[in-house]
Amino acid sequence: MTRSKLSKIINDINTLLLPVVCFGCNEQLYRGEKHMCTVCRHQLPLTEYTFNVENPIDRIFYGRINIKKANSFLFFTNHGIVKNLIHHLKYKGQEQIGEFLGDWFGLILKENSNLPAIHYVIPVPLHRKKLRKRGYNQTSLFAQQLAFHLNSRCNNQLLIKTANTKTQTKKTRLSRWYDNRSLYEITNQDLLKNKTILLVDDVITTGATMELCATEIKKVPGTTVFIASMAVVV
Repeated sequence: MTRSKLSKIINDINTLLLPVVCFGCNEQLYRGEKHMCTVCRHQLPLTEYTFNVENPIDRIFYGRINIKKANSFLFFTNHGIVKNLIHHLKYKGQEQIGEFLGDWFGLILKENSNLPAIHYVIPVPLHRKKLRKRGYNQTSLFAQQLAFHLNSRCNNQLLIKTANTKTQTKKTRLSRWYDNRSLYEITNQDLLKNKTILLVDDVITTGATMELCATEIKKVPGTTVFIASMAVVV
């Protein structure tokens, strides 16, 4: 028996004893499937937006912040596969989902978008207390994979969050702005001068968090800001 056949048999036994399930529907995965089953992959609501033409995500930020363009990989709804993915990513310790989505989205952007050279990909930061509690920034691996495919550099230290805040998913945009207006700071302005930045987050809802982060980056002379996220709320 060859080593490859033995390895497949061992993997199949492990799957029977400790079945790996799909993060989208919670059904068991089969050989060749990773993270998601084939059905859920085909049902993922891809936006199919690129950075080439205007899209509804651009319009979220019109009149609010001077960014170049915005984009998201998936549509987010209150029920469905994307919500399950994000929930497992943020609250179930499944950090690899960010890498999986970033790899997929990064390939799409590499092949289909006319993005200029991106100097830094910057994930929206967590406060150090929340980072310590969760153990990871849910956006970091997503950002790293985008940087890899765009031949850029991911930097988790250039933008920091200076205060810990409660969840913001049910706050209005205005109240969130008042809560967060001083929460983000740039740690090294010289490094960002005259640079093109891709700012990355997990989900865009009202756009308030991205607006605040982009505002801080735009304070640095000569910066150009693009925005991307795993998903956008429909």
